[in-house]
Amino acid sequence: MTAWVSYGCRVMEGDFTFDRGGGGMLLEQPVMRERSHKSYRPLTVLTFRLNYLFSELSAASYHLLNIILHAAVCVLFLRVCRLFLDKPFSLLAALLFAVHPIHTEAVTGVVGRAELLSSIFLLAAFLAYTKSTSMEHSIVWPPIALTVVLVASATLCKEQGITVVGICCVYEVFVAQGFTLPMLLDTLRQVLQGKDGFPYAILQTLLKLIVLVISTLLLVIIRVQVIQSQLPVFTRFDNPAAVSPTPTRQLTFNYLLPVNAWLLLNPSELCCDWTMGTIPLVESLLDLRNLATVMFYTFLCLLAHYSLCYRHSSAKTVIMALSLIVLPFIPASNLFFPVGFVVAERVLYVPSMGFCVLIAHGFKMVSHKGHLKKISWLMIGVLLTTHAVKTFNRNWDWESEYTLFTSALKVNKNNAKLWNNVGHALENQNNYAMALRYFLQATRVQPDDIGAHMNVGRTYKNLNKSKQAEEAYLVAKSLMPQVIPGKKYATRVAPNHLNVYINLANLIRANDSRLEEADQLYRQAISMRPDFKQAYISRGELLLKMNKLTEARDAYLRALELDGTNADLWYNLAIVNIEMKDPSEALKNFNHALEINPRHKLALFNSALLMQESGEPKFWPEANRRFLTYVEEEPDDANGYFNLGMLAMDANENAAAEHWMRKAIGLQAGFRSALFNLALLYSQSKREVDALPVLDELLRHHPEHIKGLILKGDILMNHKKDTRGAKACFERILQMDPTNVQGKHNLCVVYFEERDLPRAERCLEETLALAPNEEYVRRHLNIVRSKMAAMSAAGEPLSKEGAGLSAREEKPQETTEEIAVGEKEGSRADAVGKSTGGEKNVRKSSVEGLRGGGADQTEPFDSTQAGKRTKGKSTKEIKDIEEKRAAALKRLEEIERILSGD
Repeated sequence: MTAWVSYGCRVMEGDFTFDRGGGGMLLEQPVMRERSHKSYRPLTVLTFRLNYLFSELSAASYHLLNIILHAAVCVLFLRVCRLFLDKPFSLLAALLFAVHPIHTEAVTGVVGRAELLSSIFLLAAFLAYTKSTSMEHSIVWPPIALTVVLVASATLCKEQGITVVGICCVYEVFVAQGFTLPMLLDTLRQVLQGKDGFPYAILQTLLKLIVLVISTLLLVIIRVQVIQSQLPVFTRFDNPAAVSPTPTRQLTFNYLLPVNAWLLLNPSELCCDWTMGTIPLVESLLDLRNLATVMFYTFLCLLAHYSLCYRHSSAKTVIMALSLIVLPFIPASNLFFPVGFVVAERVLYVPSMGFCVLIAHGFKMVSHKGHLKKISWLMIGVLLTTHAVKTFNRNWDWESEYTLFTSALKVNKNNAKLWNNVGHALENQNNYAMALRYFLQATRVQPDDIGAHMNVGRTYKNLNKSKQAEEAYLVAKSLMPQVIPGKKYATRVAPNHLNVYINLANLIRANDSRLEEADQLYRQAISMRPDFKQAYISRGELLLKMNKLTEARDAYLRALELDGTNADLWYNLAIVNIEMKDPSEALKNFNHALEINPRHKLALFNSALLMQESGEPKFWPEANRRFLTYVEEEPDDANGYFNLGMLAMDANENAAAEHWMRKAIGLQAGFRSALFNLALLYSQSKREVDALPVLDELLRHHPEHIKGLILKGDILMNHKKDTRGAKACFERILQMDPTNVQGKHNLCVVYFEERDLPRAERCLEETLALAPNEEYVRRHLNIVRSKMAAMSAAGEPLSKEGAGLSAREEKPQETTEEIAVGEKEGSRADAVGKSTGGEKNVRKSSVEGLRGGGADQTEPFDSTQAGKRTKGKSTKEIKDIEEKRAAALKRLEEIERILSGD
């Protein structure tokens, strides 16, 4: 794997999942985005932000606030009921509303807060409007102004809040003014015939209604401008009838009305998701379900006739109950425009108010008949009790995703989304085998569900069954609309479905021989949707892996055109700049990422590392600040502390360097580079005794660490006078790497120290054969041979066991050139790559998905790459190295004097 992997791009490497939906999930999307439901609800979002401010993501606080809001709705609803019902029956309506099981989704599901807030402002607006007529039947404008404000507030919580204007109009005409439909028609006929003008009461009514209607139109215009005149986009799986032909679409949508009415009447089988195949389409006039539609409309017409044609109080109660049922439900009815669901229990929250009023009013009429009074009270008691028990039990279904969706499957087994969502819940528990069973069942229930096949593929991948995963992705891909060569692609494709190309490409790119095939998939996704940002991001990461740097840069630049506020994209572009040997541009793009997100962890770490590697002291304070910010974000990551230690070593702040290295080692036992550099710090600070325990720990975790063995051998021989221990270190090096010139030469010096000149001669000859161009080895060999000749001439033995040079005054301070000129491990060349010891003192890598995909694993860095990273050192670094080389030459001269016996 090439060197770029050590830097790491922040990309969505994990497989993408299909939207779950239906479970009350709160997914925030900018209204301009295509996947947005175009729901502009700033007041609702504000309450979530306040919740987060006080309790962050503690679920209990969110649910508690929902319960408080529901209680407030019940109190306001009680006040509304008292306008049309006697106190006992108003209380009955409010109690029935409070415990109705249909409200569980709106109250227990946190996302249902939009219903609760909108209902509060809706009821408050209606109550304010009821005060707009004085005792003298004149207009009172302050309540009307307050009504307009409350209507706007209700609409900013949820769109259906605007329907309260219609409720106010019904109240004004049929309750406040006491008109009936025949009276209105008669008045209109007289005006048209010129027999009479409009009565003053009607003119007052018209004026008030005109104010309400104009304010409503302004709200609608503003609302349309917010969503930029775009309707939300839904798939055929969300609402199958919406894409069905005539008359299936009309028959099905009308049949959904009695389905919703039945849920209010008999909330025994509740389900969190009614999409896909939950309710089969009504495709023929001969379908028996059409009888339910006819019965519903017949009953509705009878109630409407009763309420519109009579002036008594009972008729007024019924007309207000019908307005509360019908008008707030119209936006969710699918009759005038399609919505993203078939049935949704939460949207019945406001319509259920009218239903409760009807039930209470009907109970009032029945209870006034003496022989039915006791029975009716008994029945209403049973009704309230059973509803309360059902609501209590239903709340436990919402305890977790798993319990919610499994409870839904008990009601409906024909909805593939439910099977998928149970699979997702099991997947989150890492129970992939069981999740796979549910995903496979989803594909059997809905064979053309692209998302289900994608889930199967992802789960096979998690189970390390790549072949089956690829087959599942290919099935999903085959369900996509096919591109016809030579023809413009005109079919609109949702980004969720295009993720099949991303997932398949991410799977096959693990095989280096199939990188071009993966690139073709990315390009195919882009050809189908030129604005598909994720395809550019994933393709950029692949091109970086293929070392096509210019194309990778262009891919990220195109993605930034689509989303210039994405910090991850700026970060990835900086990584490409690093690979293109343009560190100044890389630093600019890292800074762009940090401007957007000052706590972007990867940008903090890698920009600081880039500043550190520049060798420019002017960058060190900012690099230090960014590393400190990084460790605040990732206090358990030893790499941040290690690099702080390296910065301190660069600045010769030994105490700080020791502190940070100790911190890194404490967090990551056996941290190779931290241990070595701490030992090197002790050695350079003349604290060799402290260095030895650190080296022992290093070699316990990493017995193959050659630099550690060299440093330990040097300390043992030069400071502890332990030639035997030093010899063991150098022999260990040669066992691992017989061609290691440094270890071989140092072993030769040990032989000389032991006065075994023949062995030292043979050793130096072998070393010279390994490195024929190293002049210092040749000089040392000549010196040893001269020494041997002189000793032979003097009749002295050439091998003297145990003599050594330990008593000499001119003993060298260091016996290896590498220790004299070598760099700190982990700061420059040796810092690149991930060691076998598990270090990450490198550019950090992060790979993420819609469902949180796994991280990319970096390979051990090839030693040949080290030379590439040492290019471009600063003037100060070069000067330091030259000084070290001069010191090394001086030490070599000392060794030569020892060898020549001066």
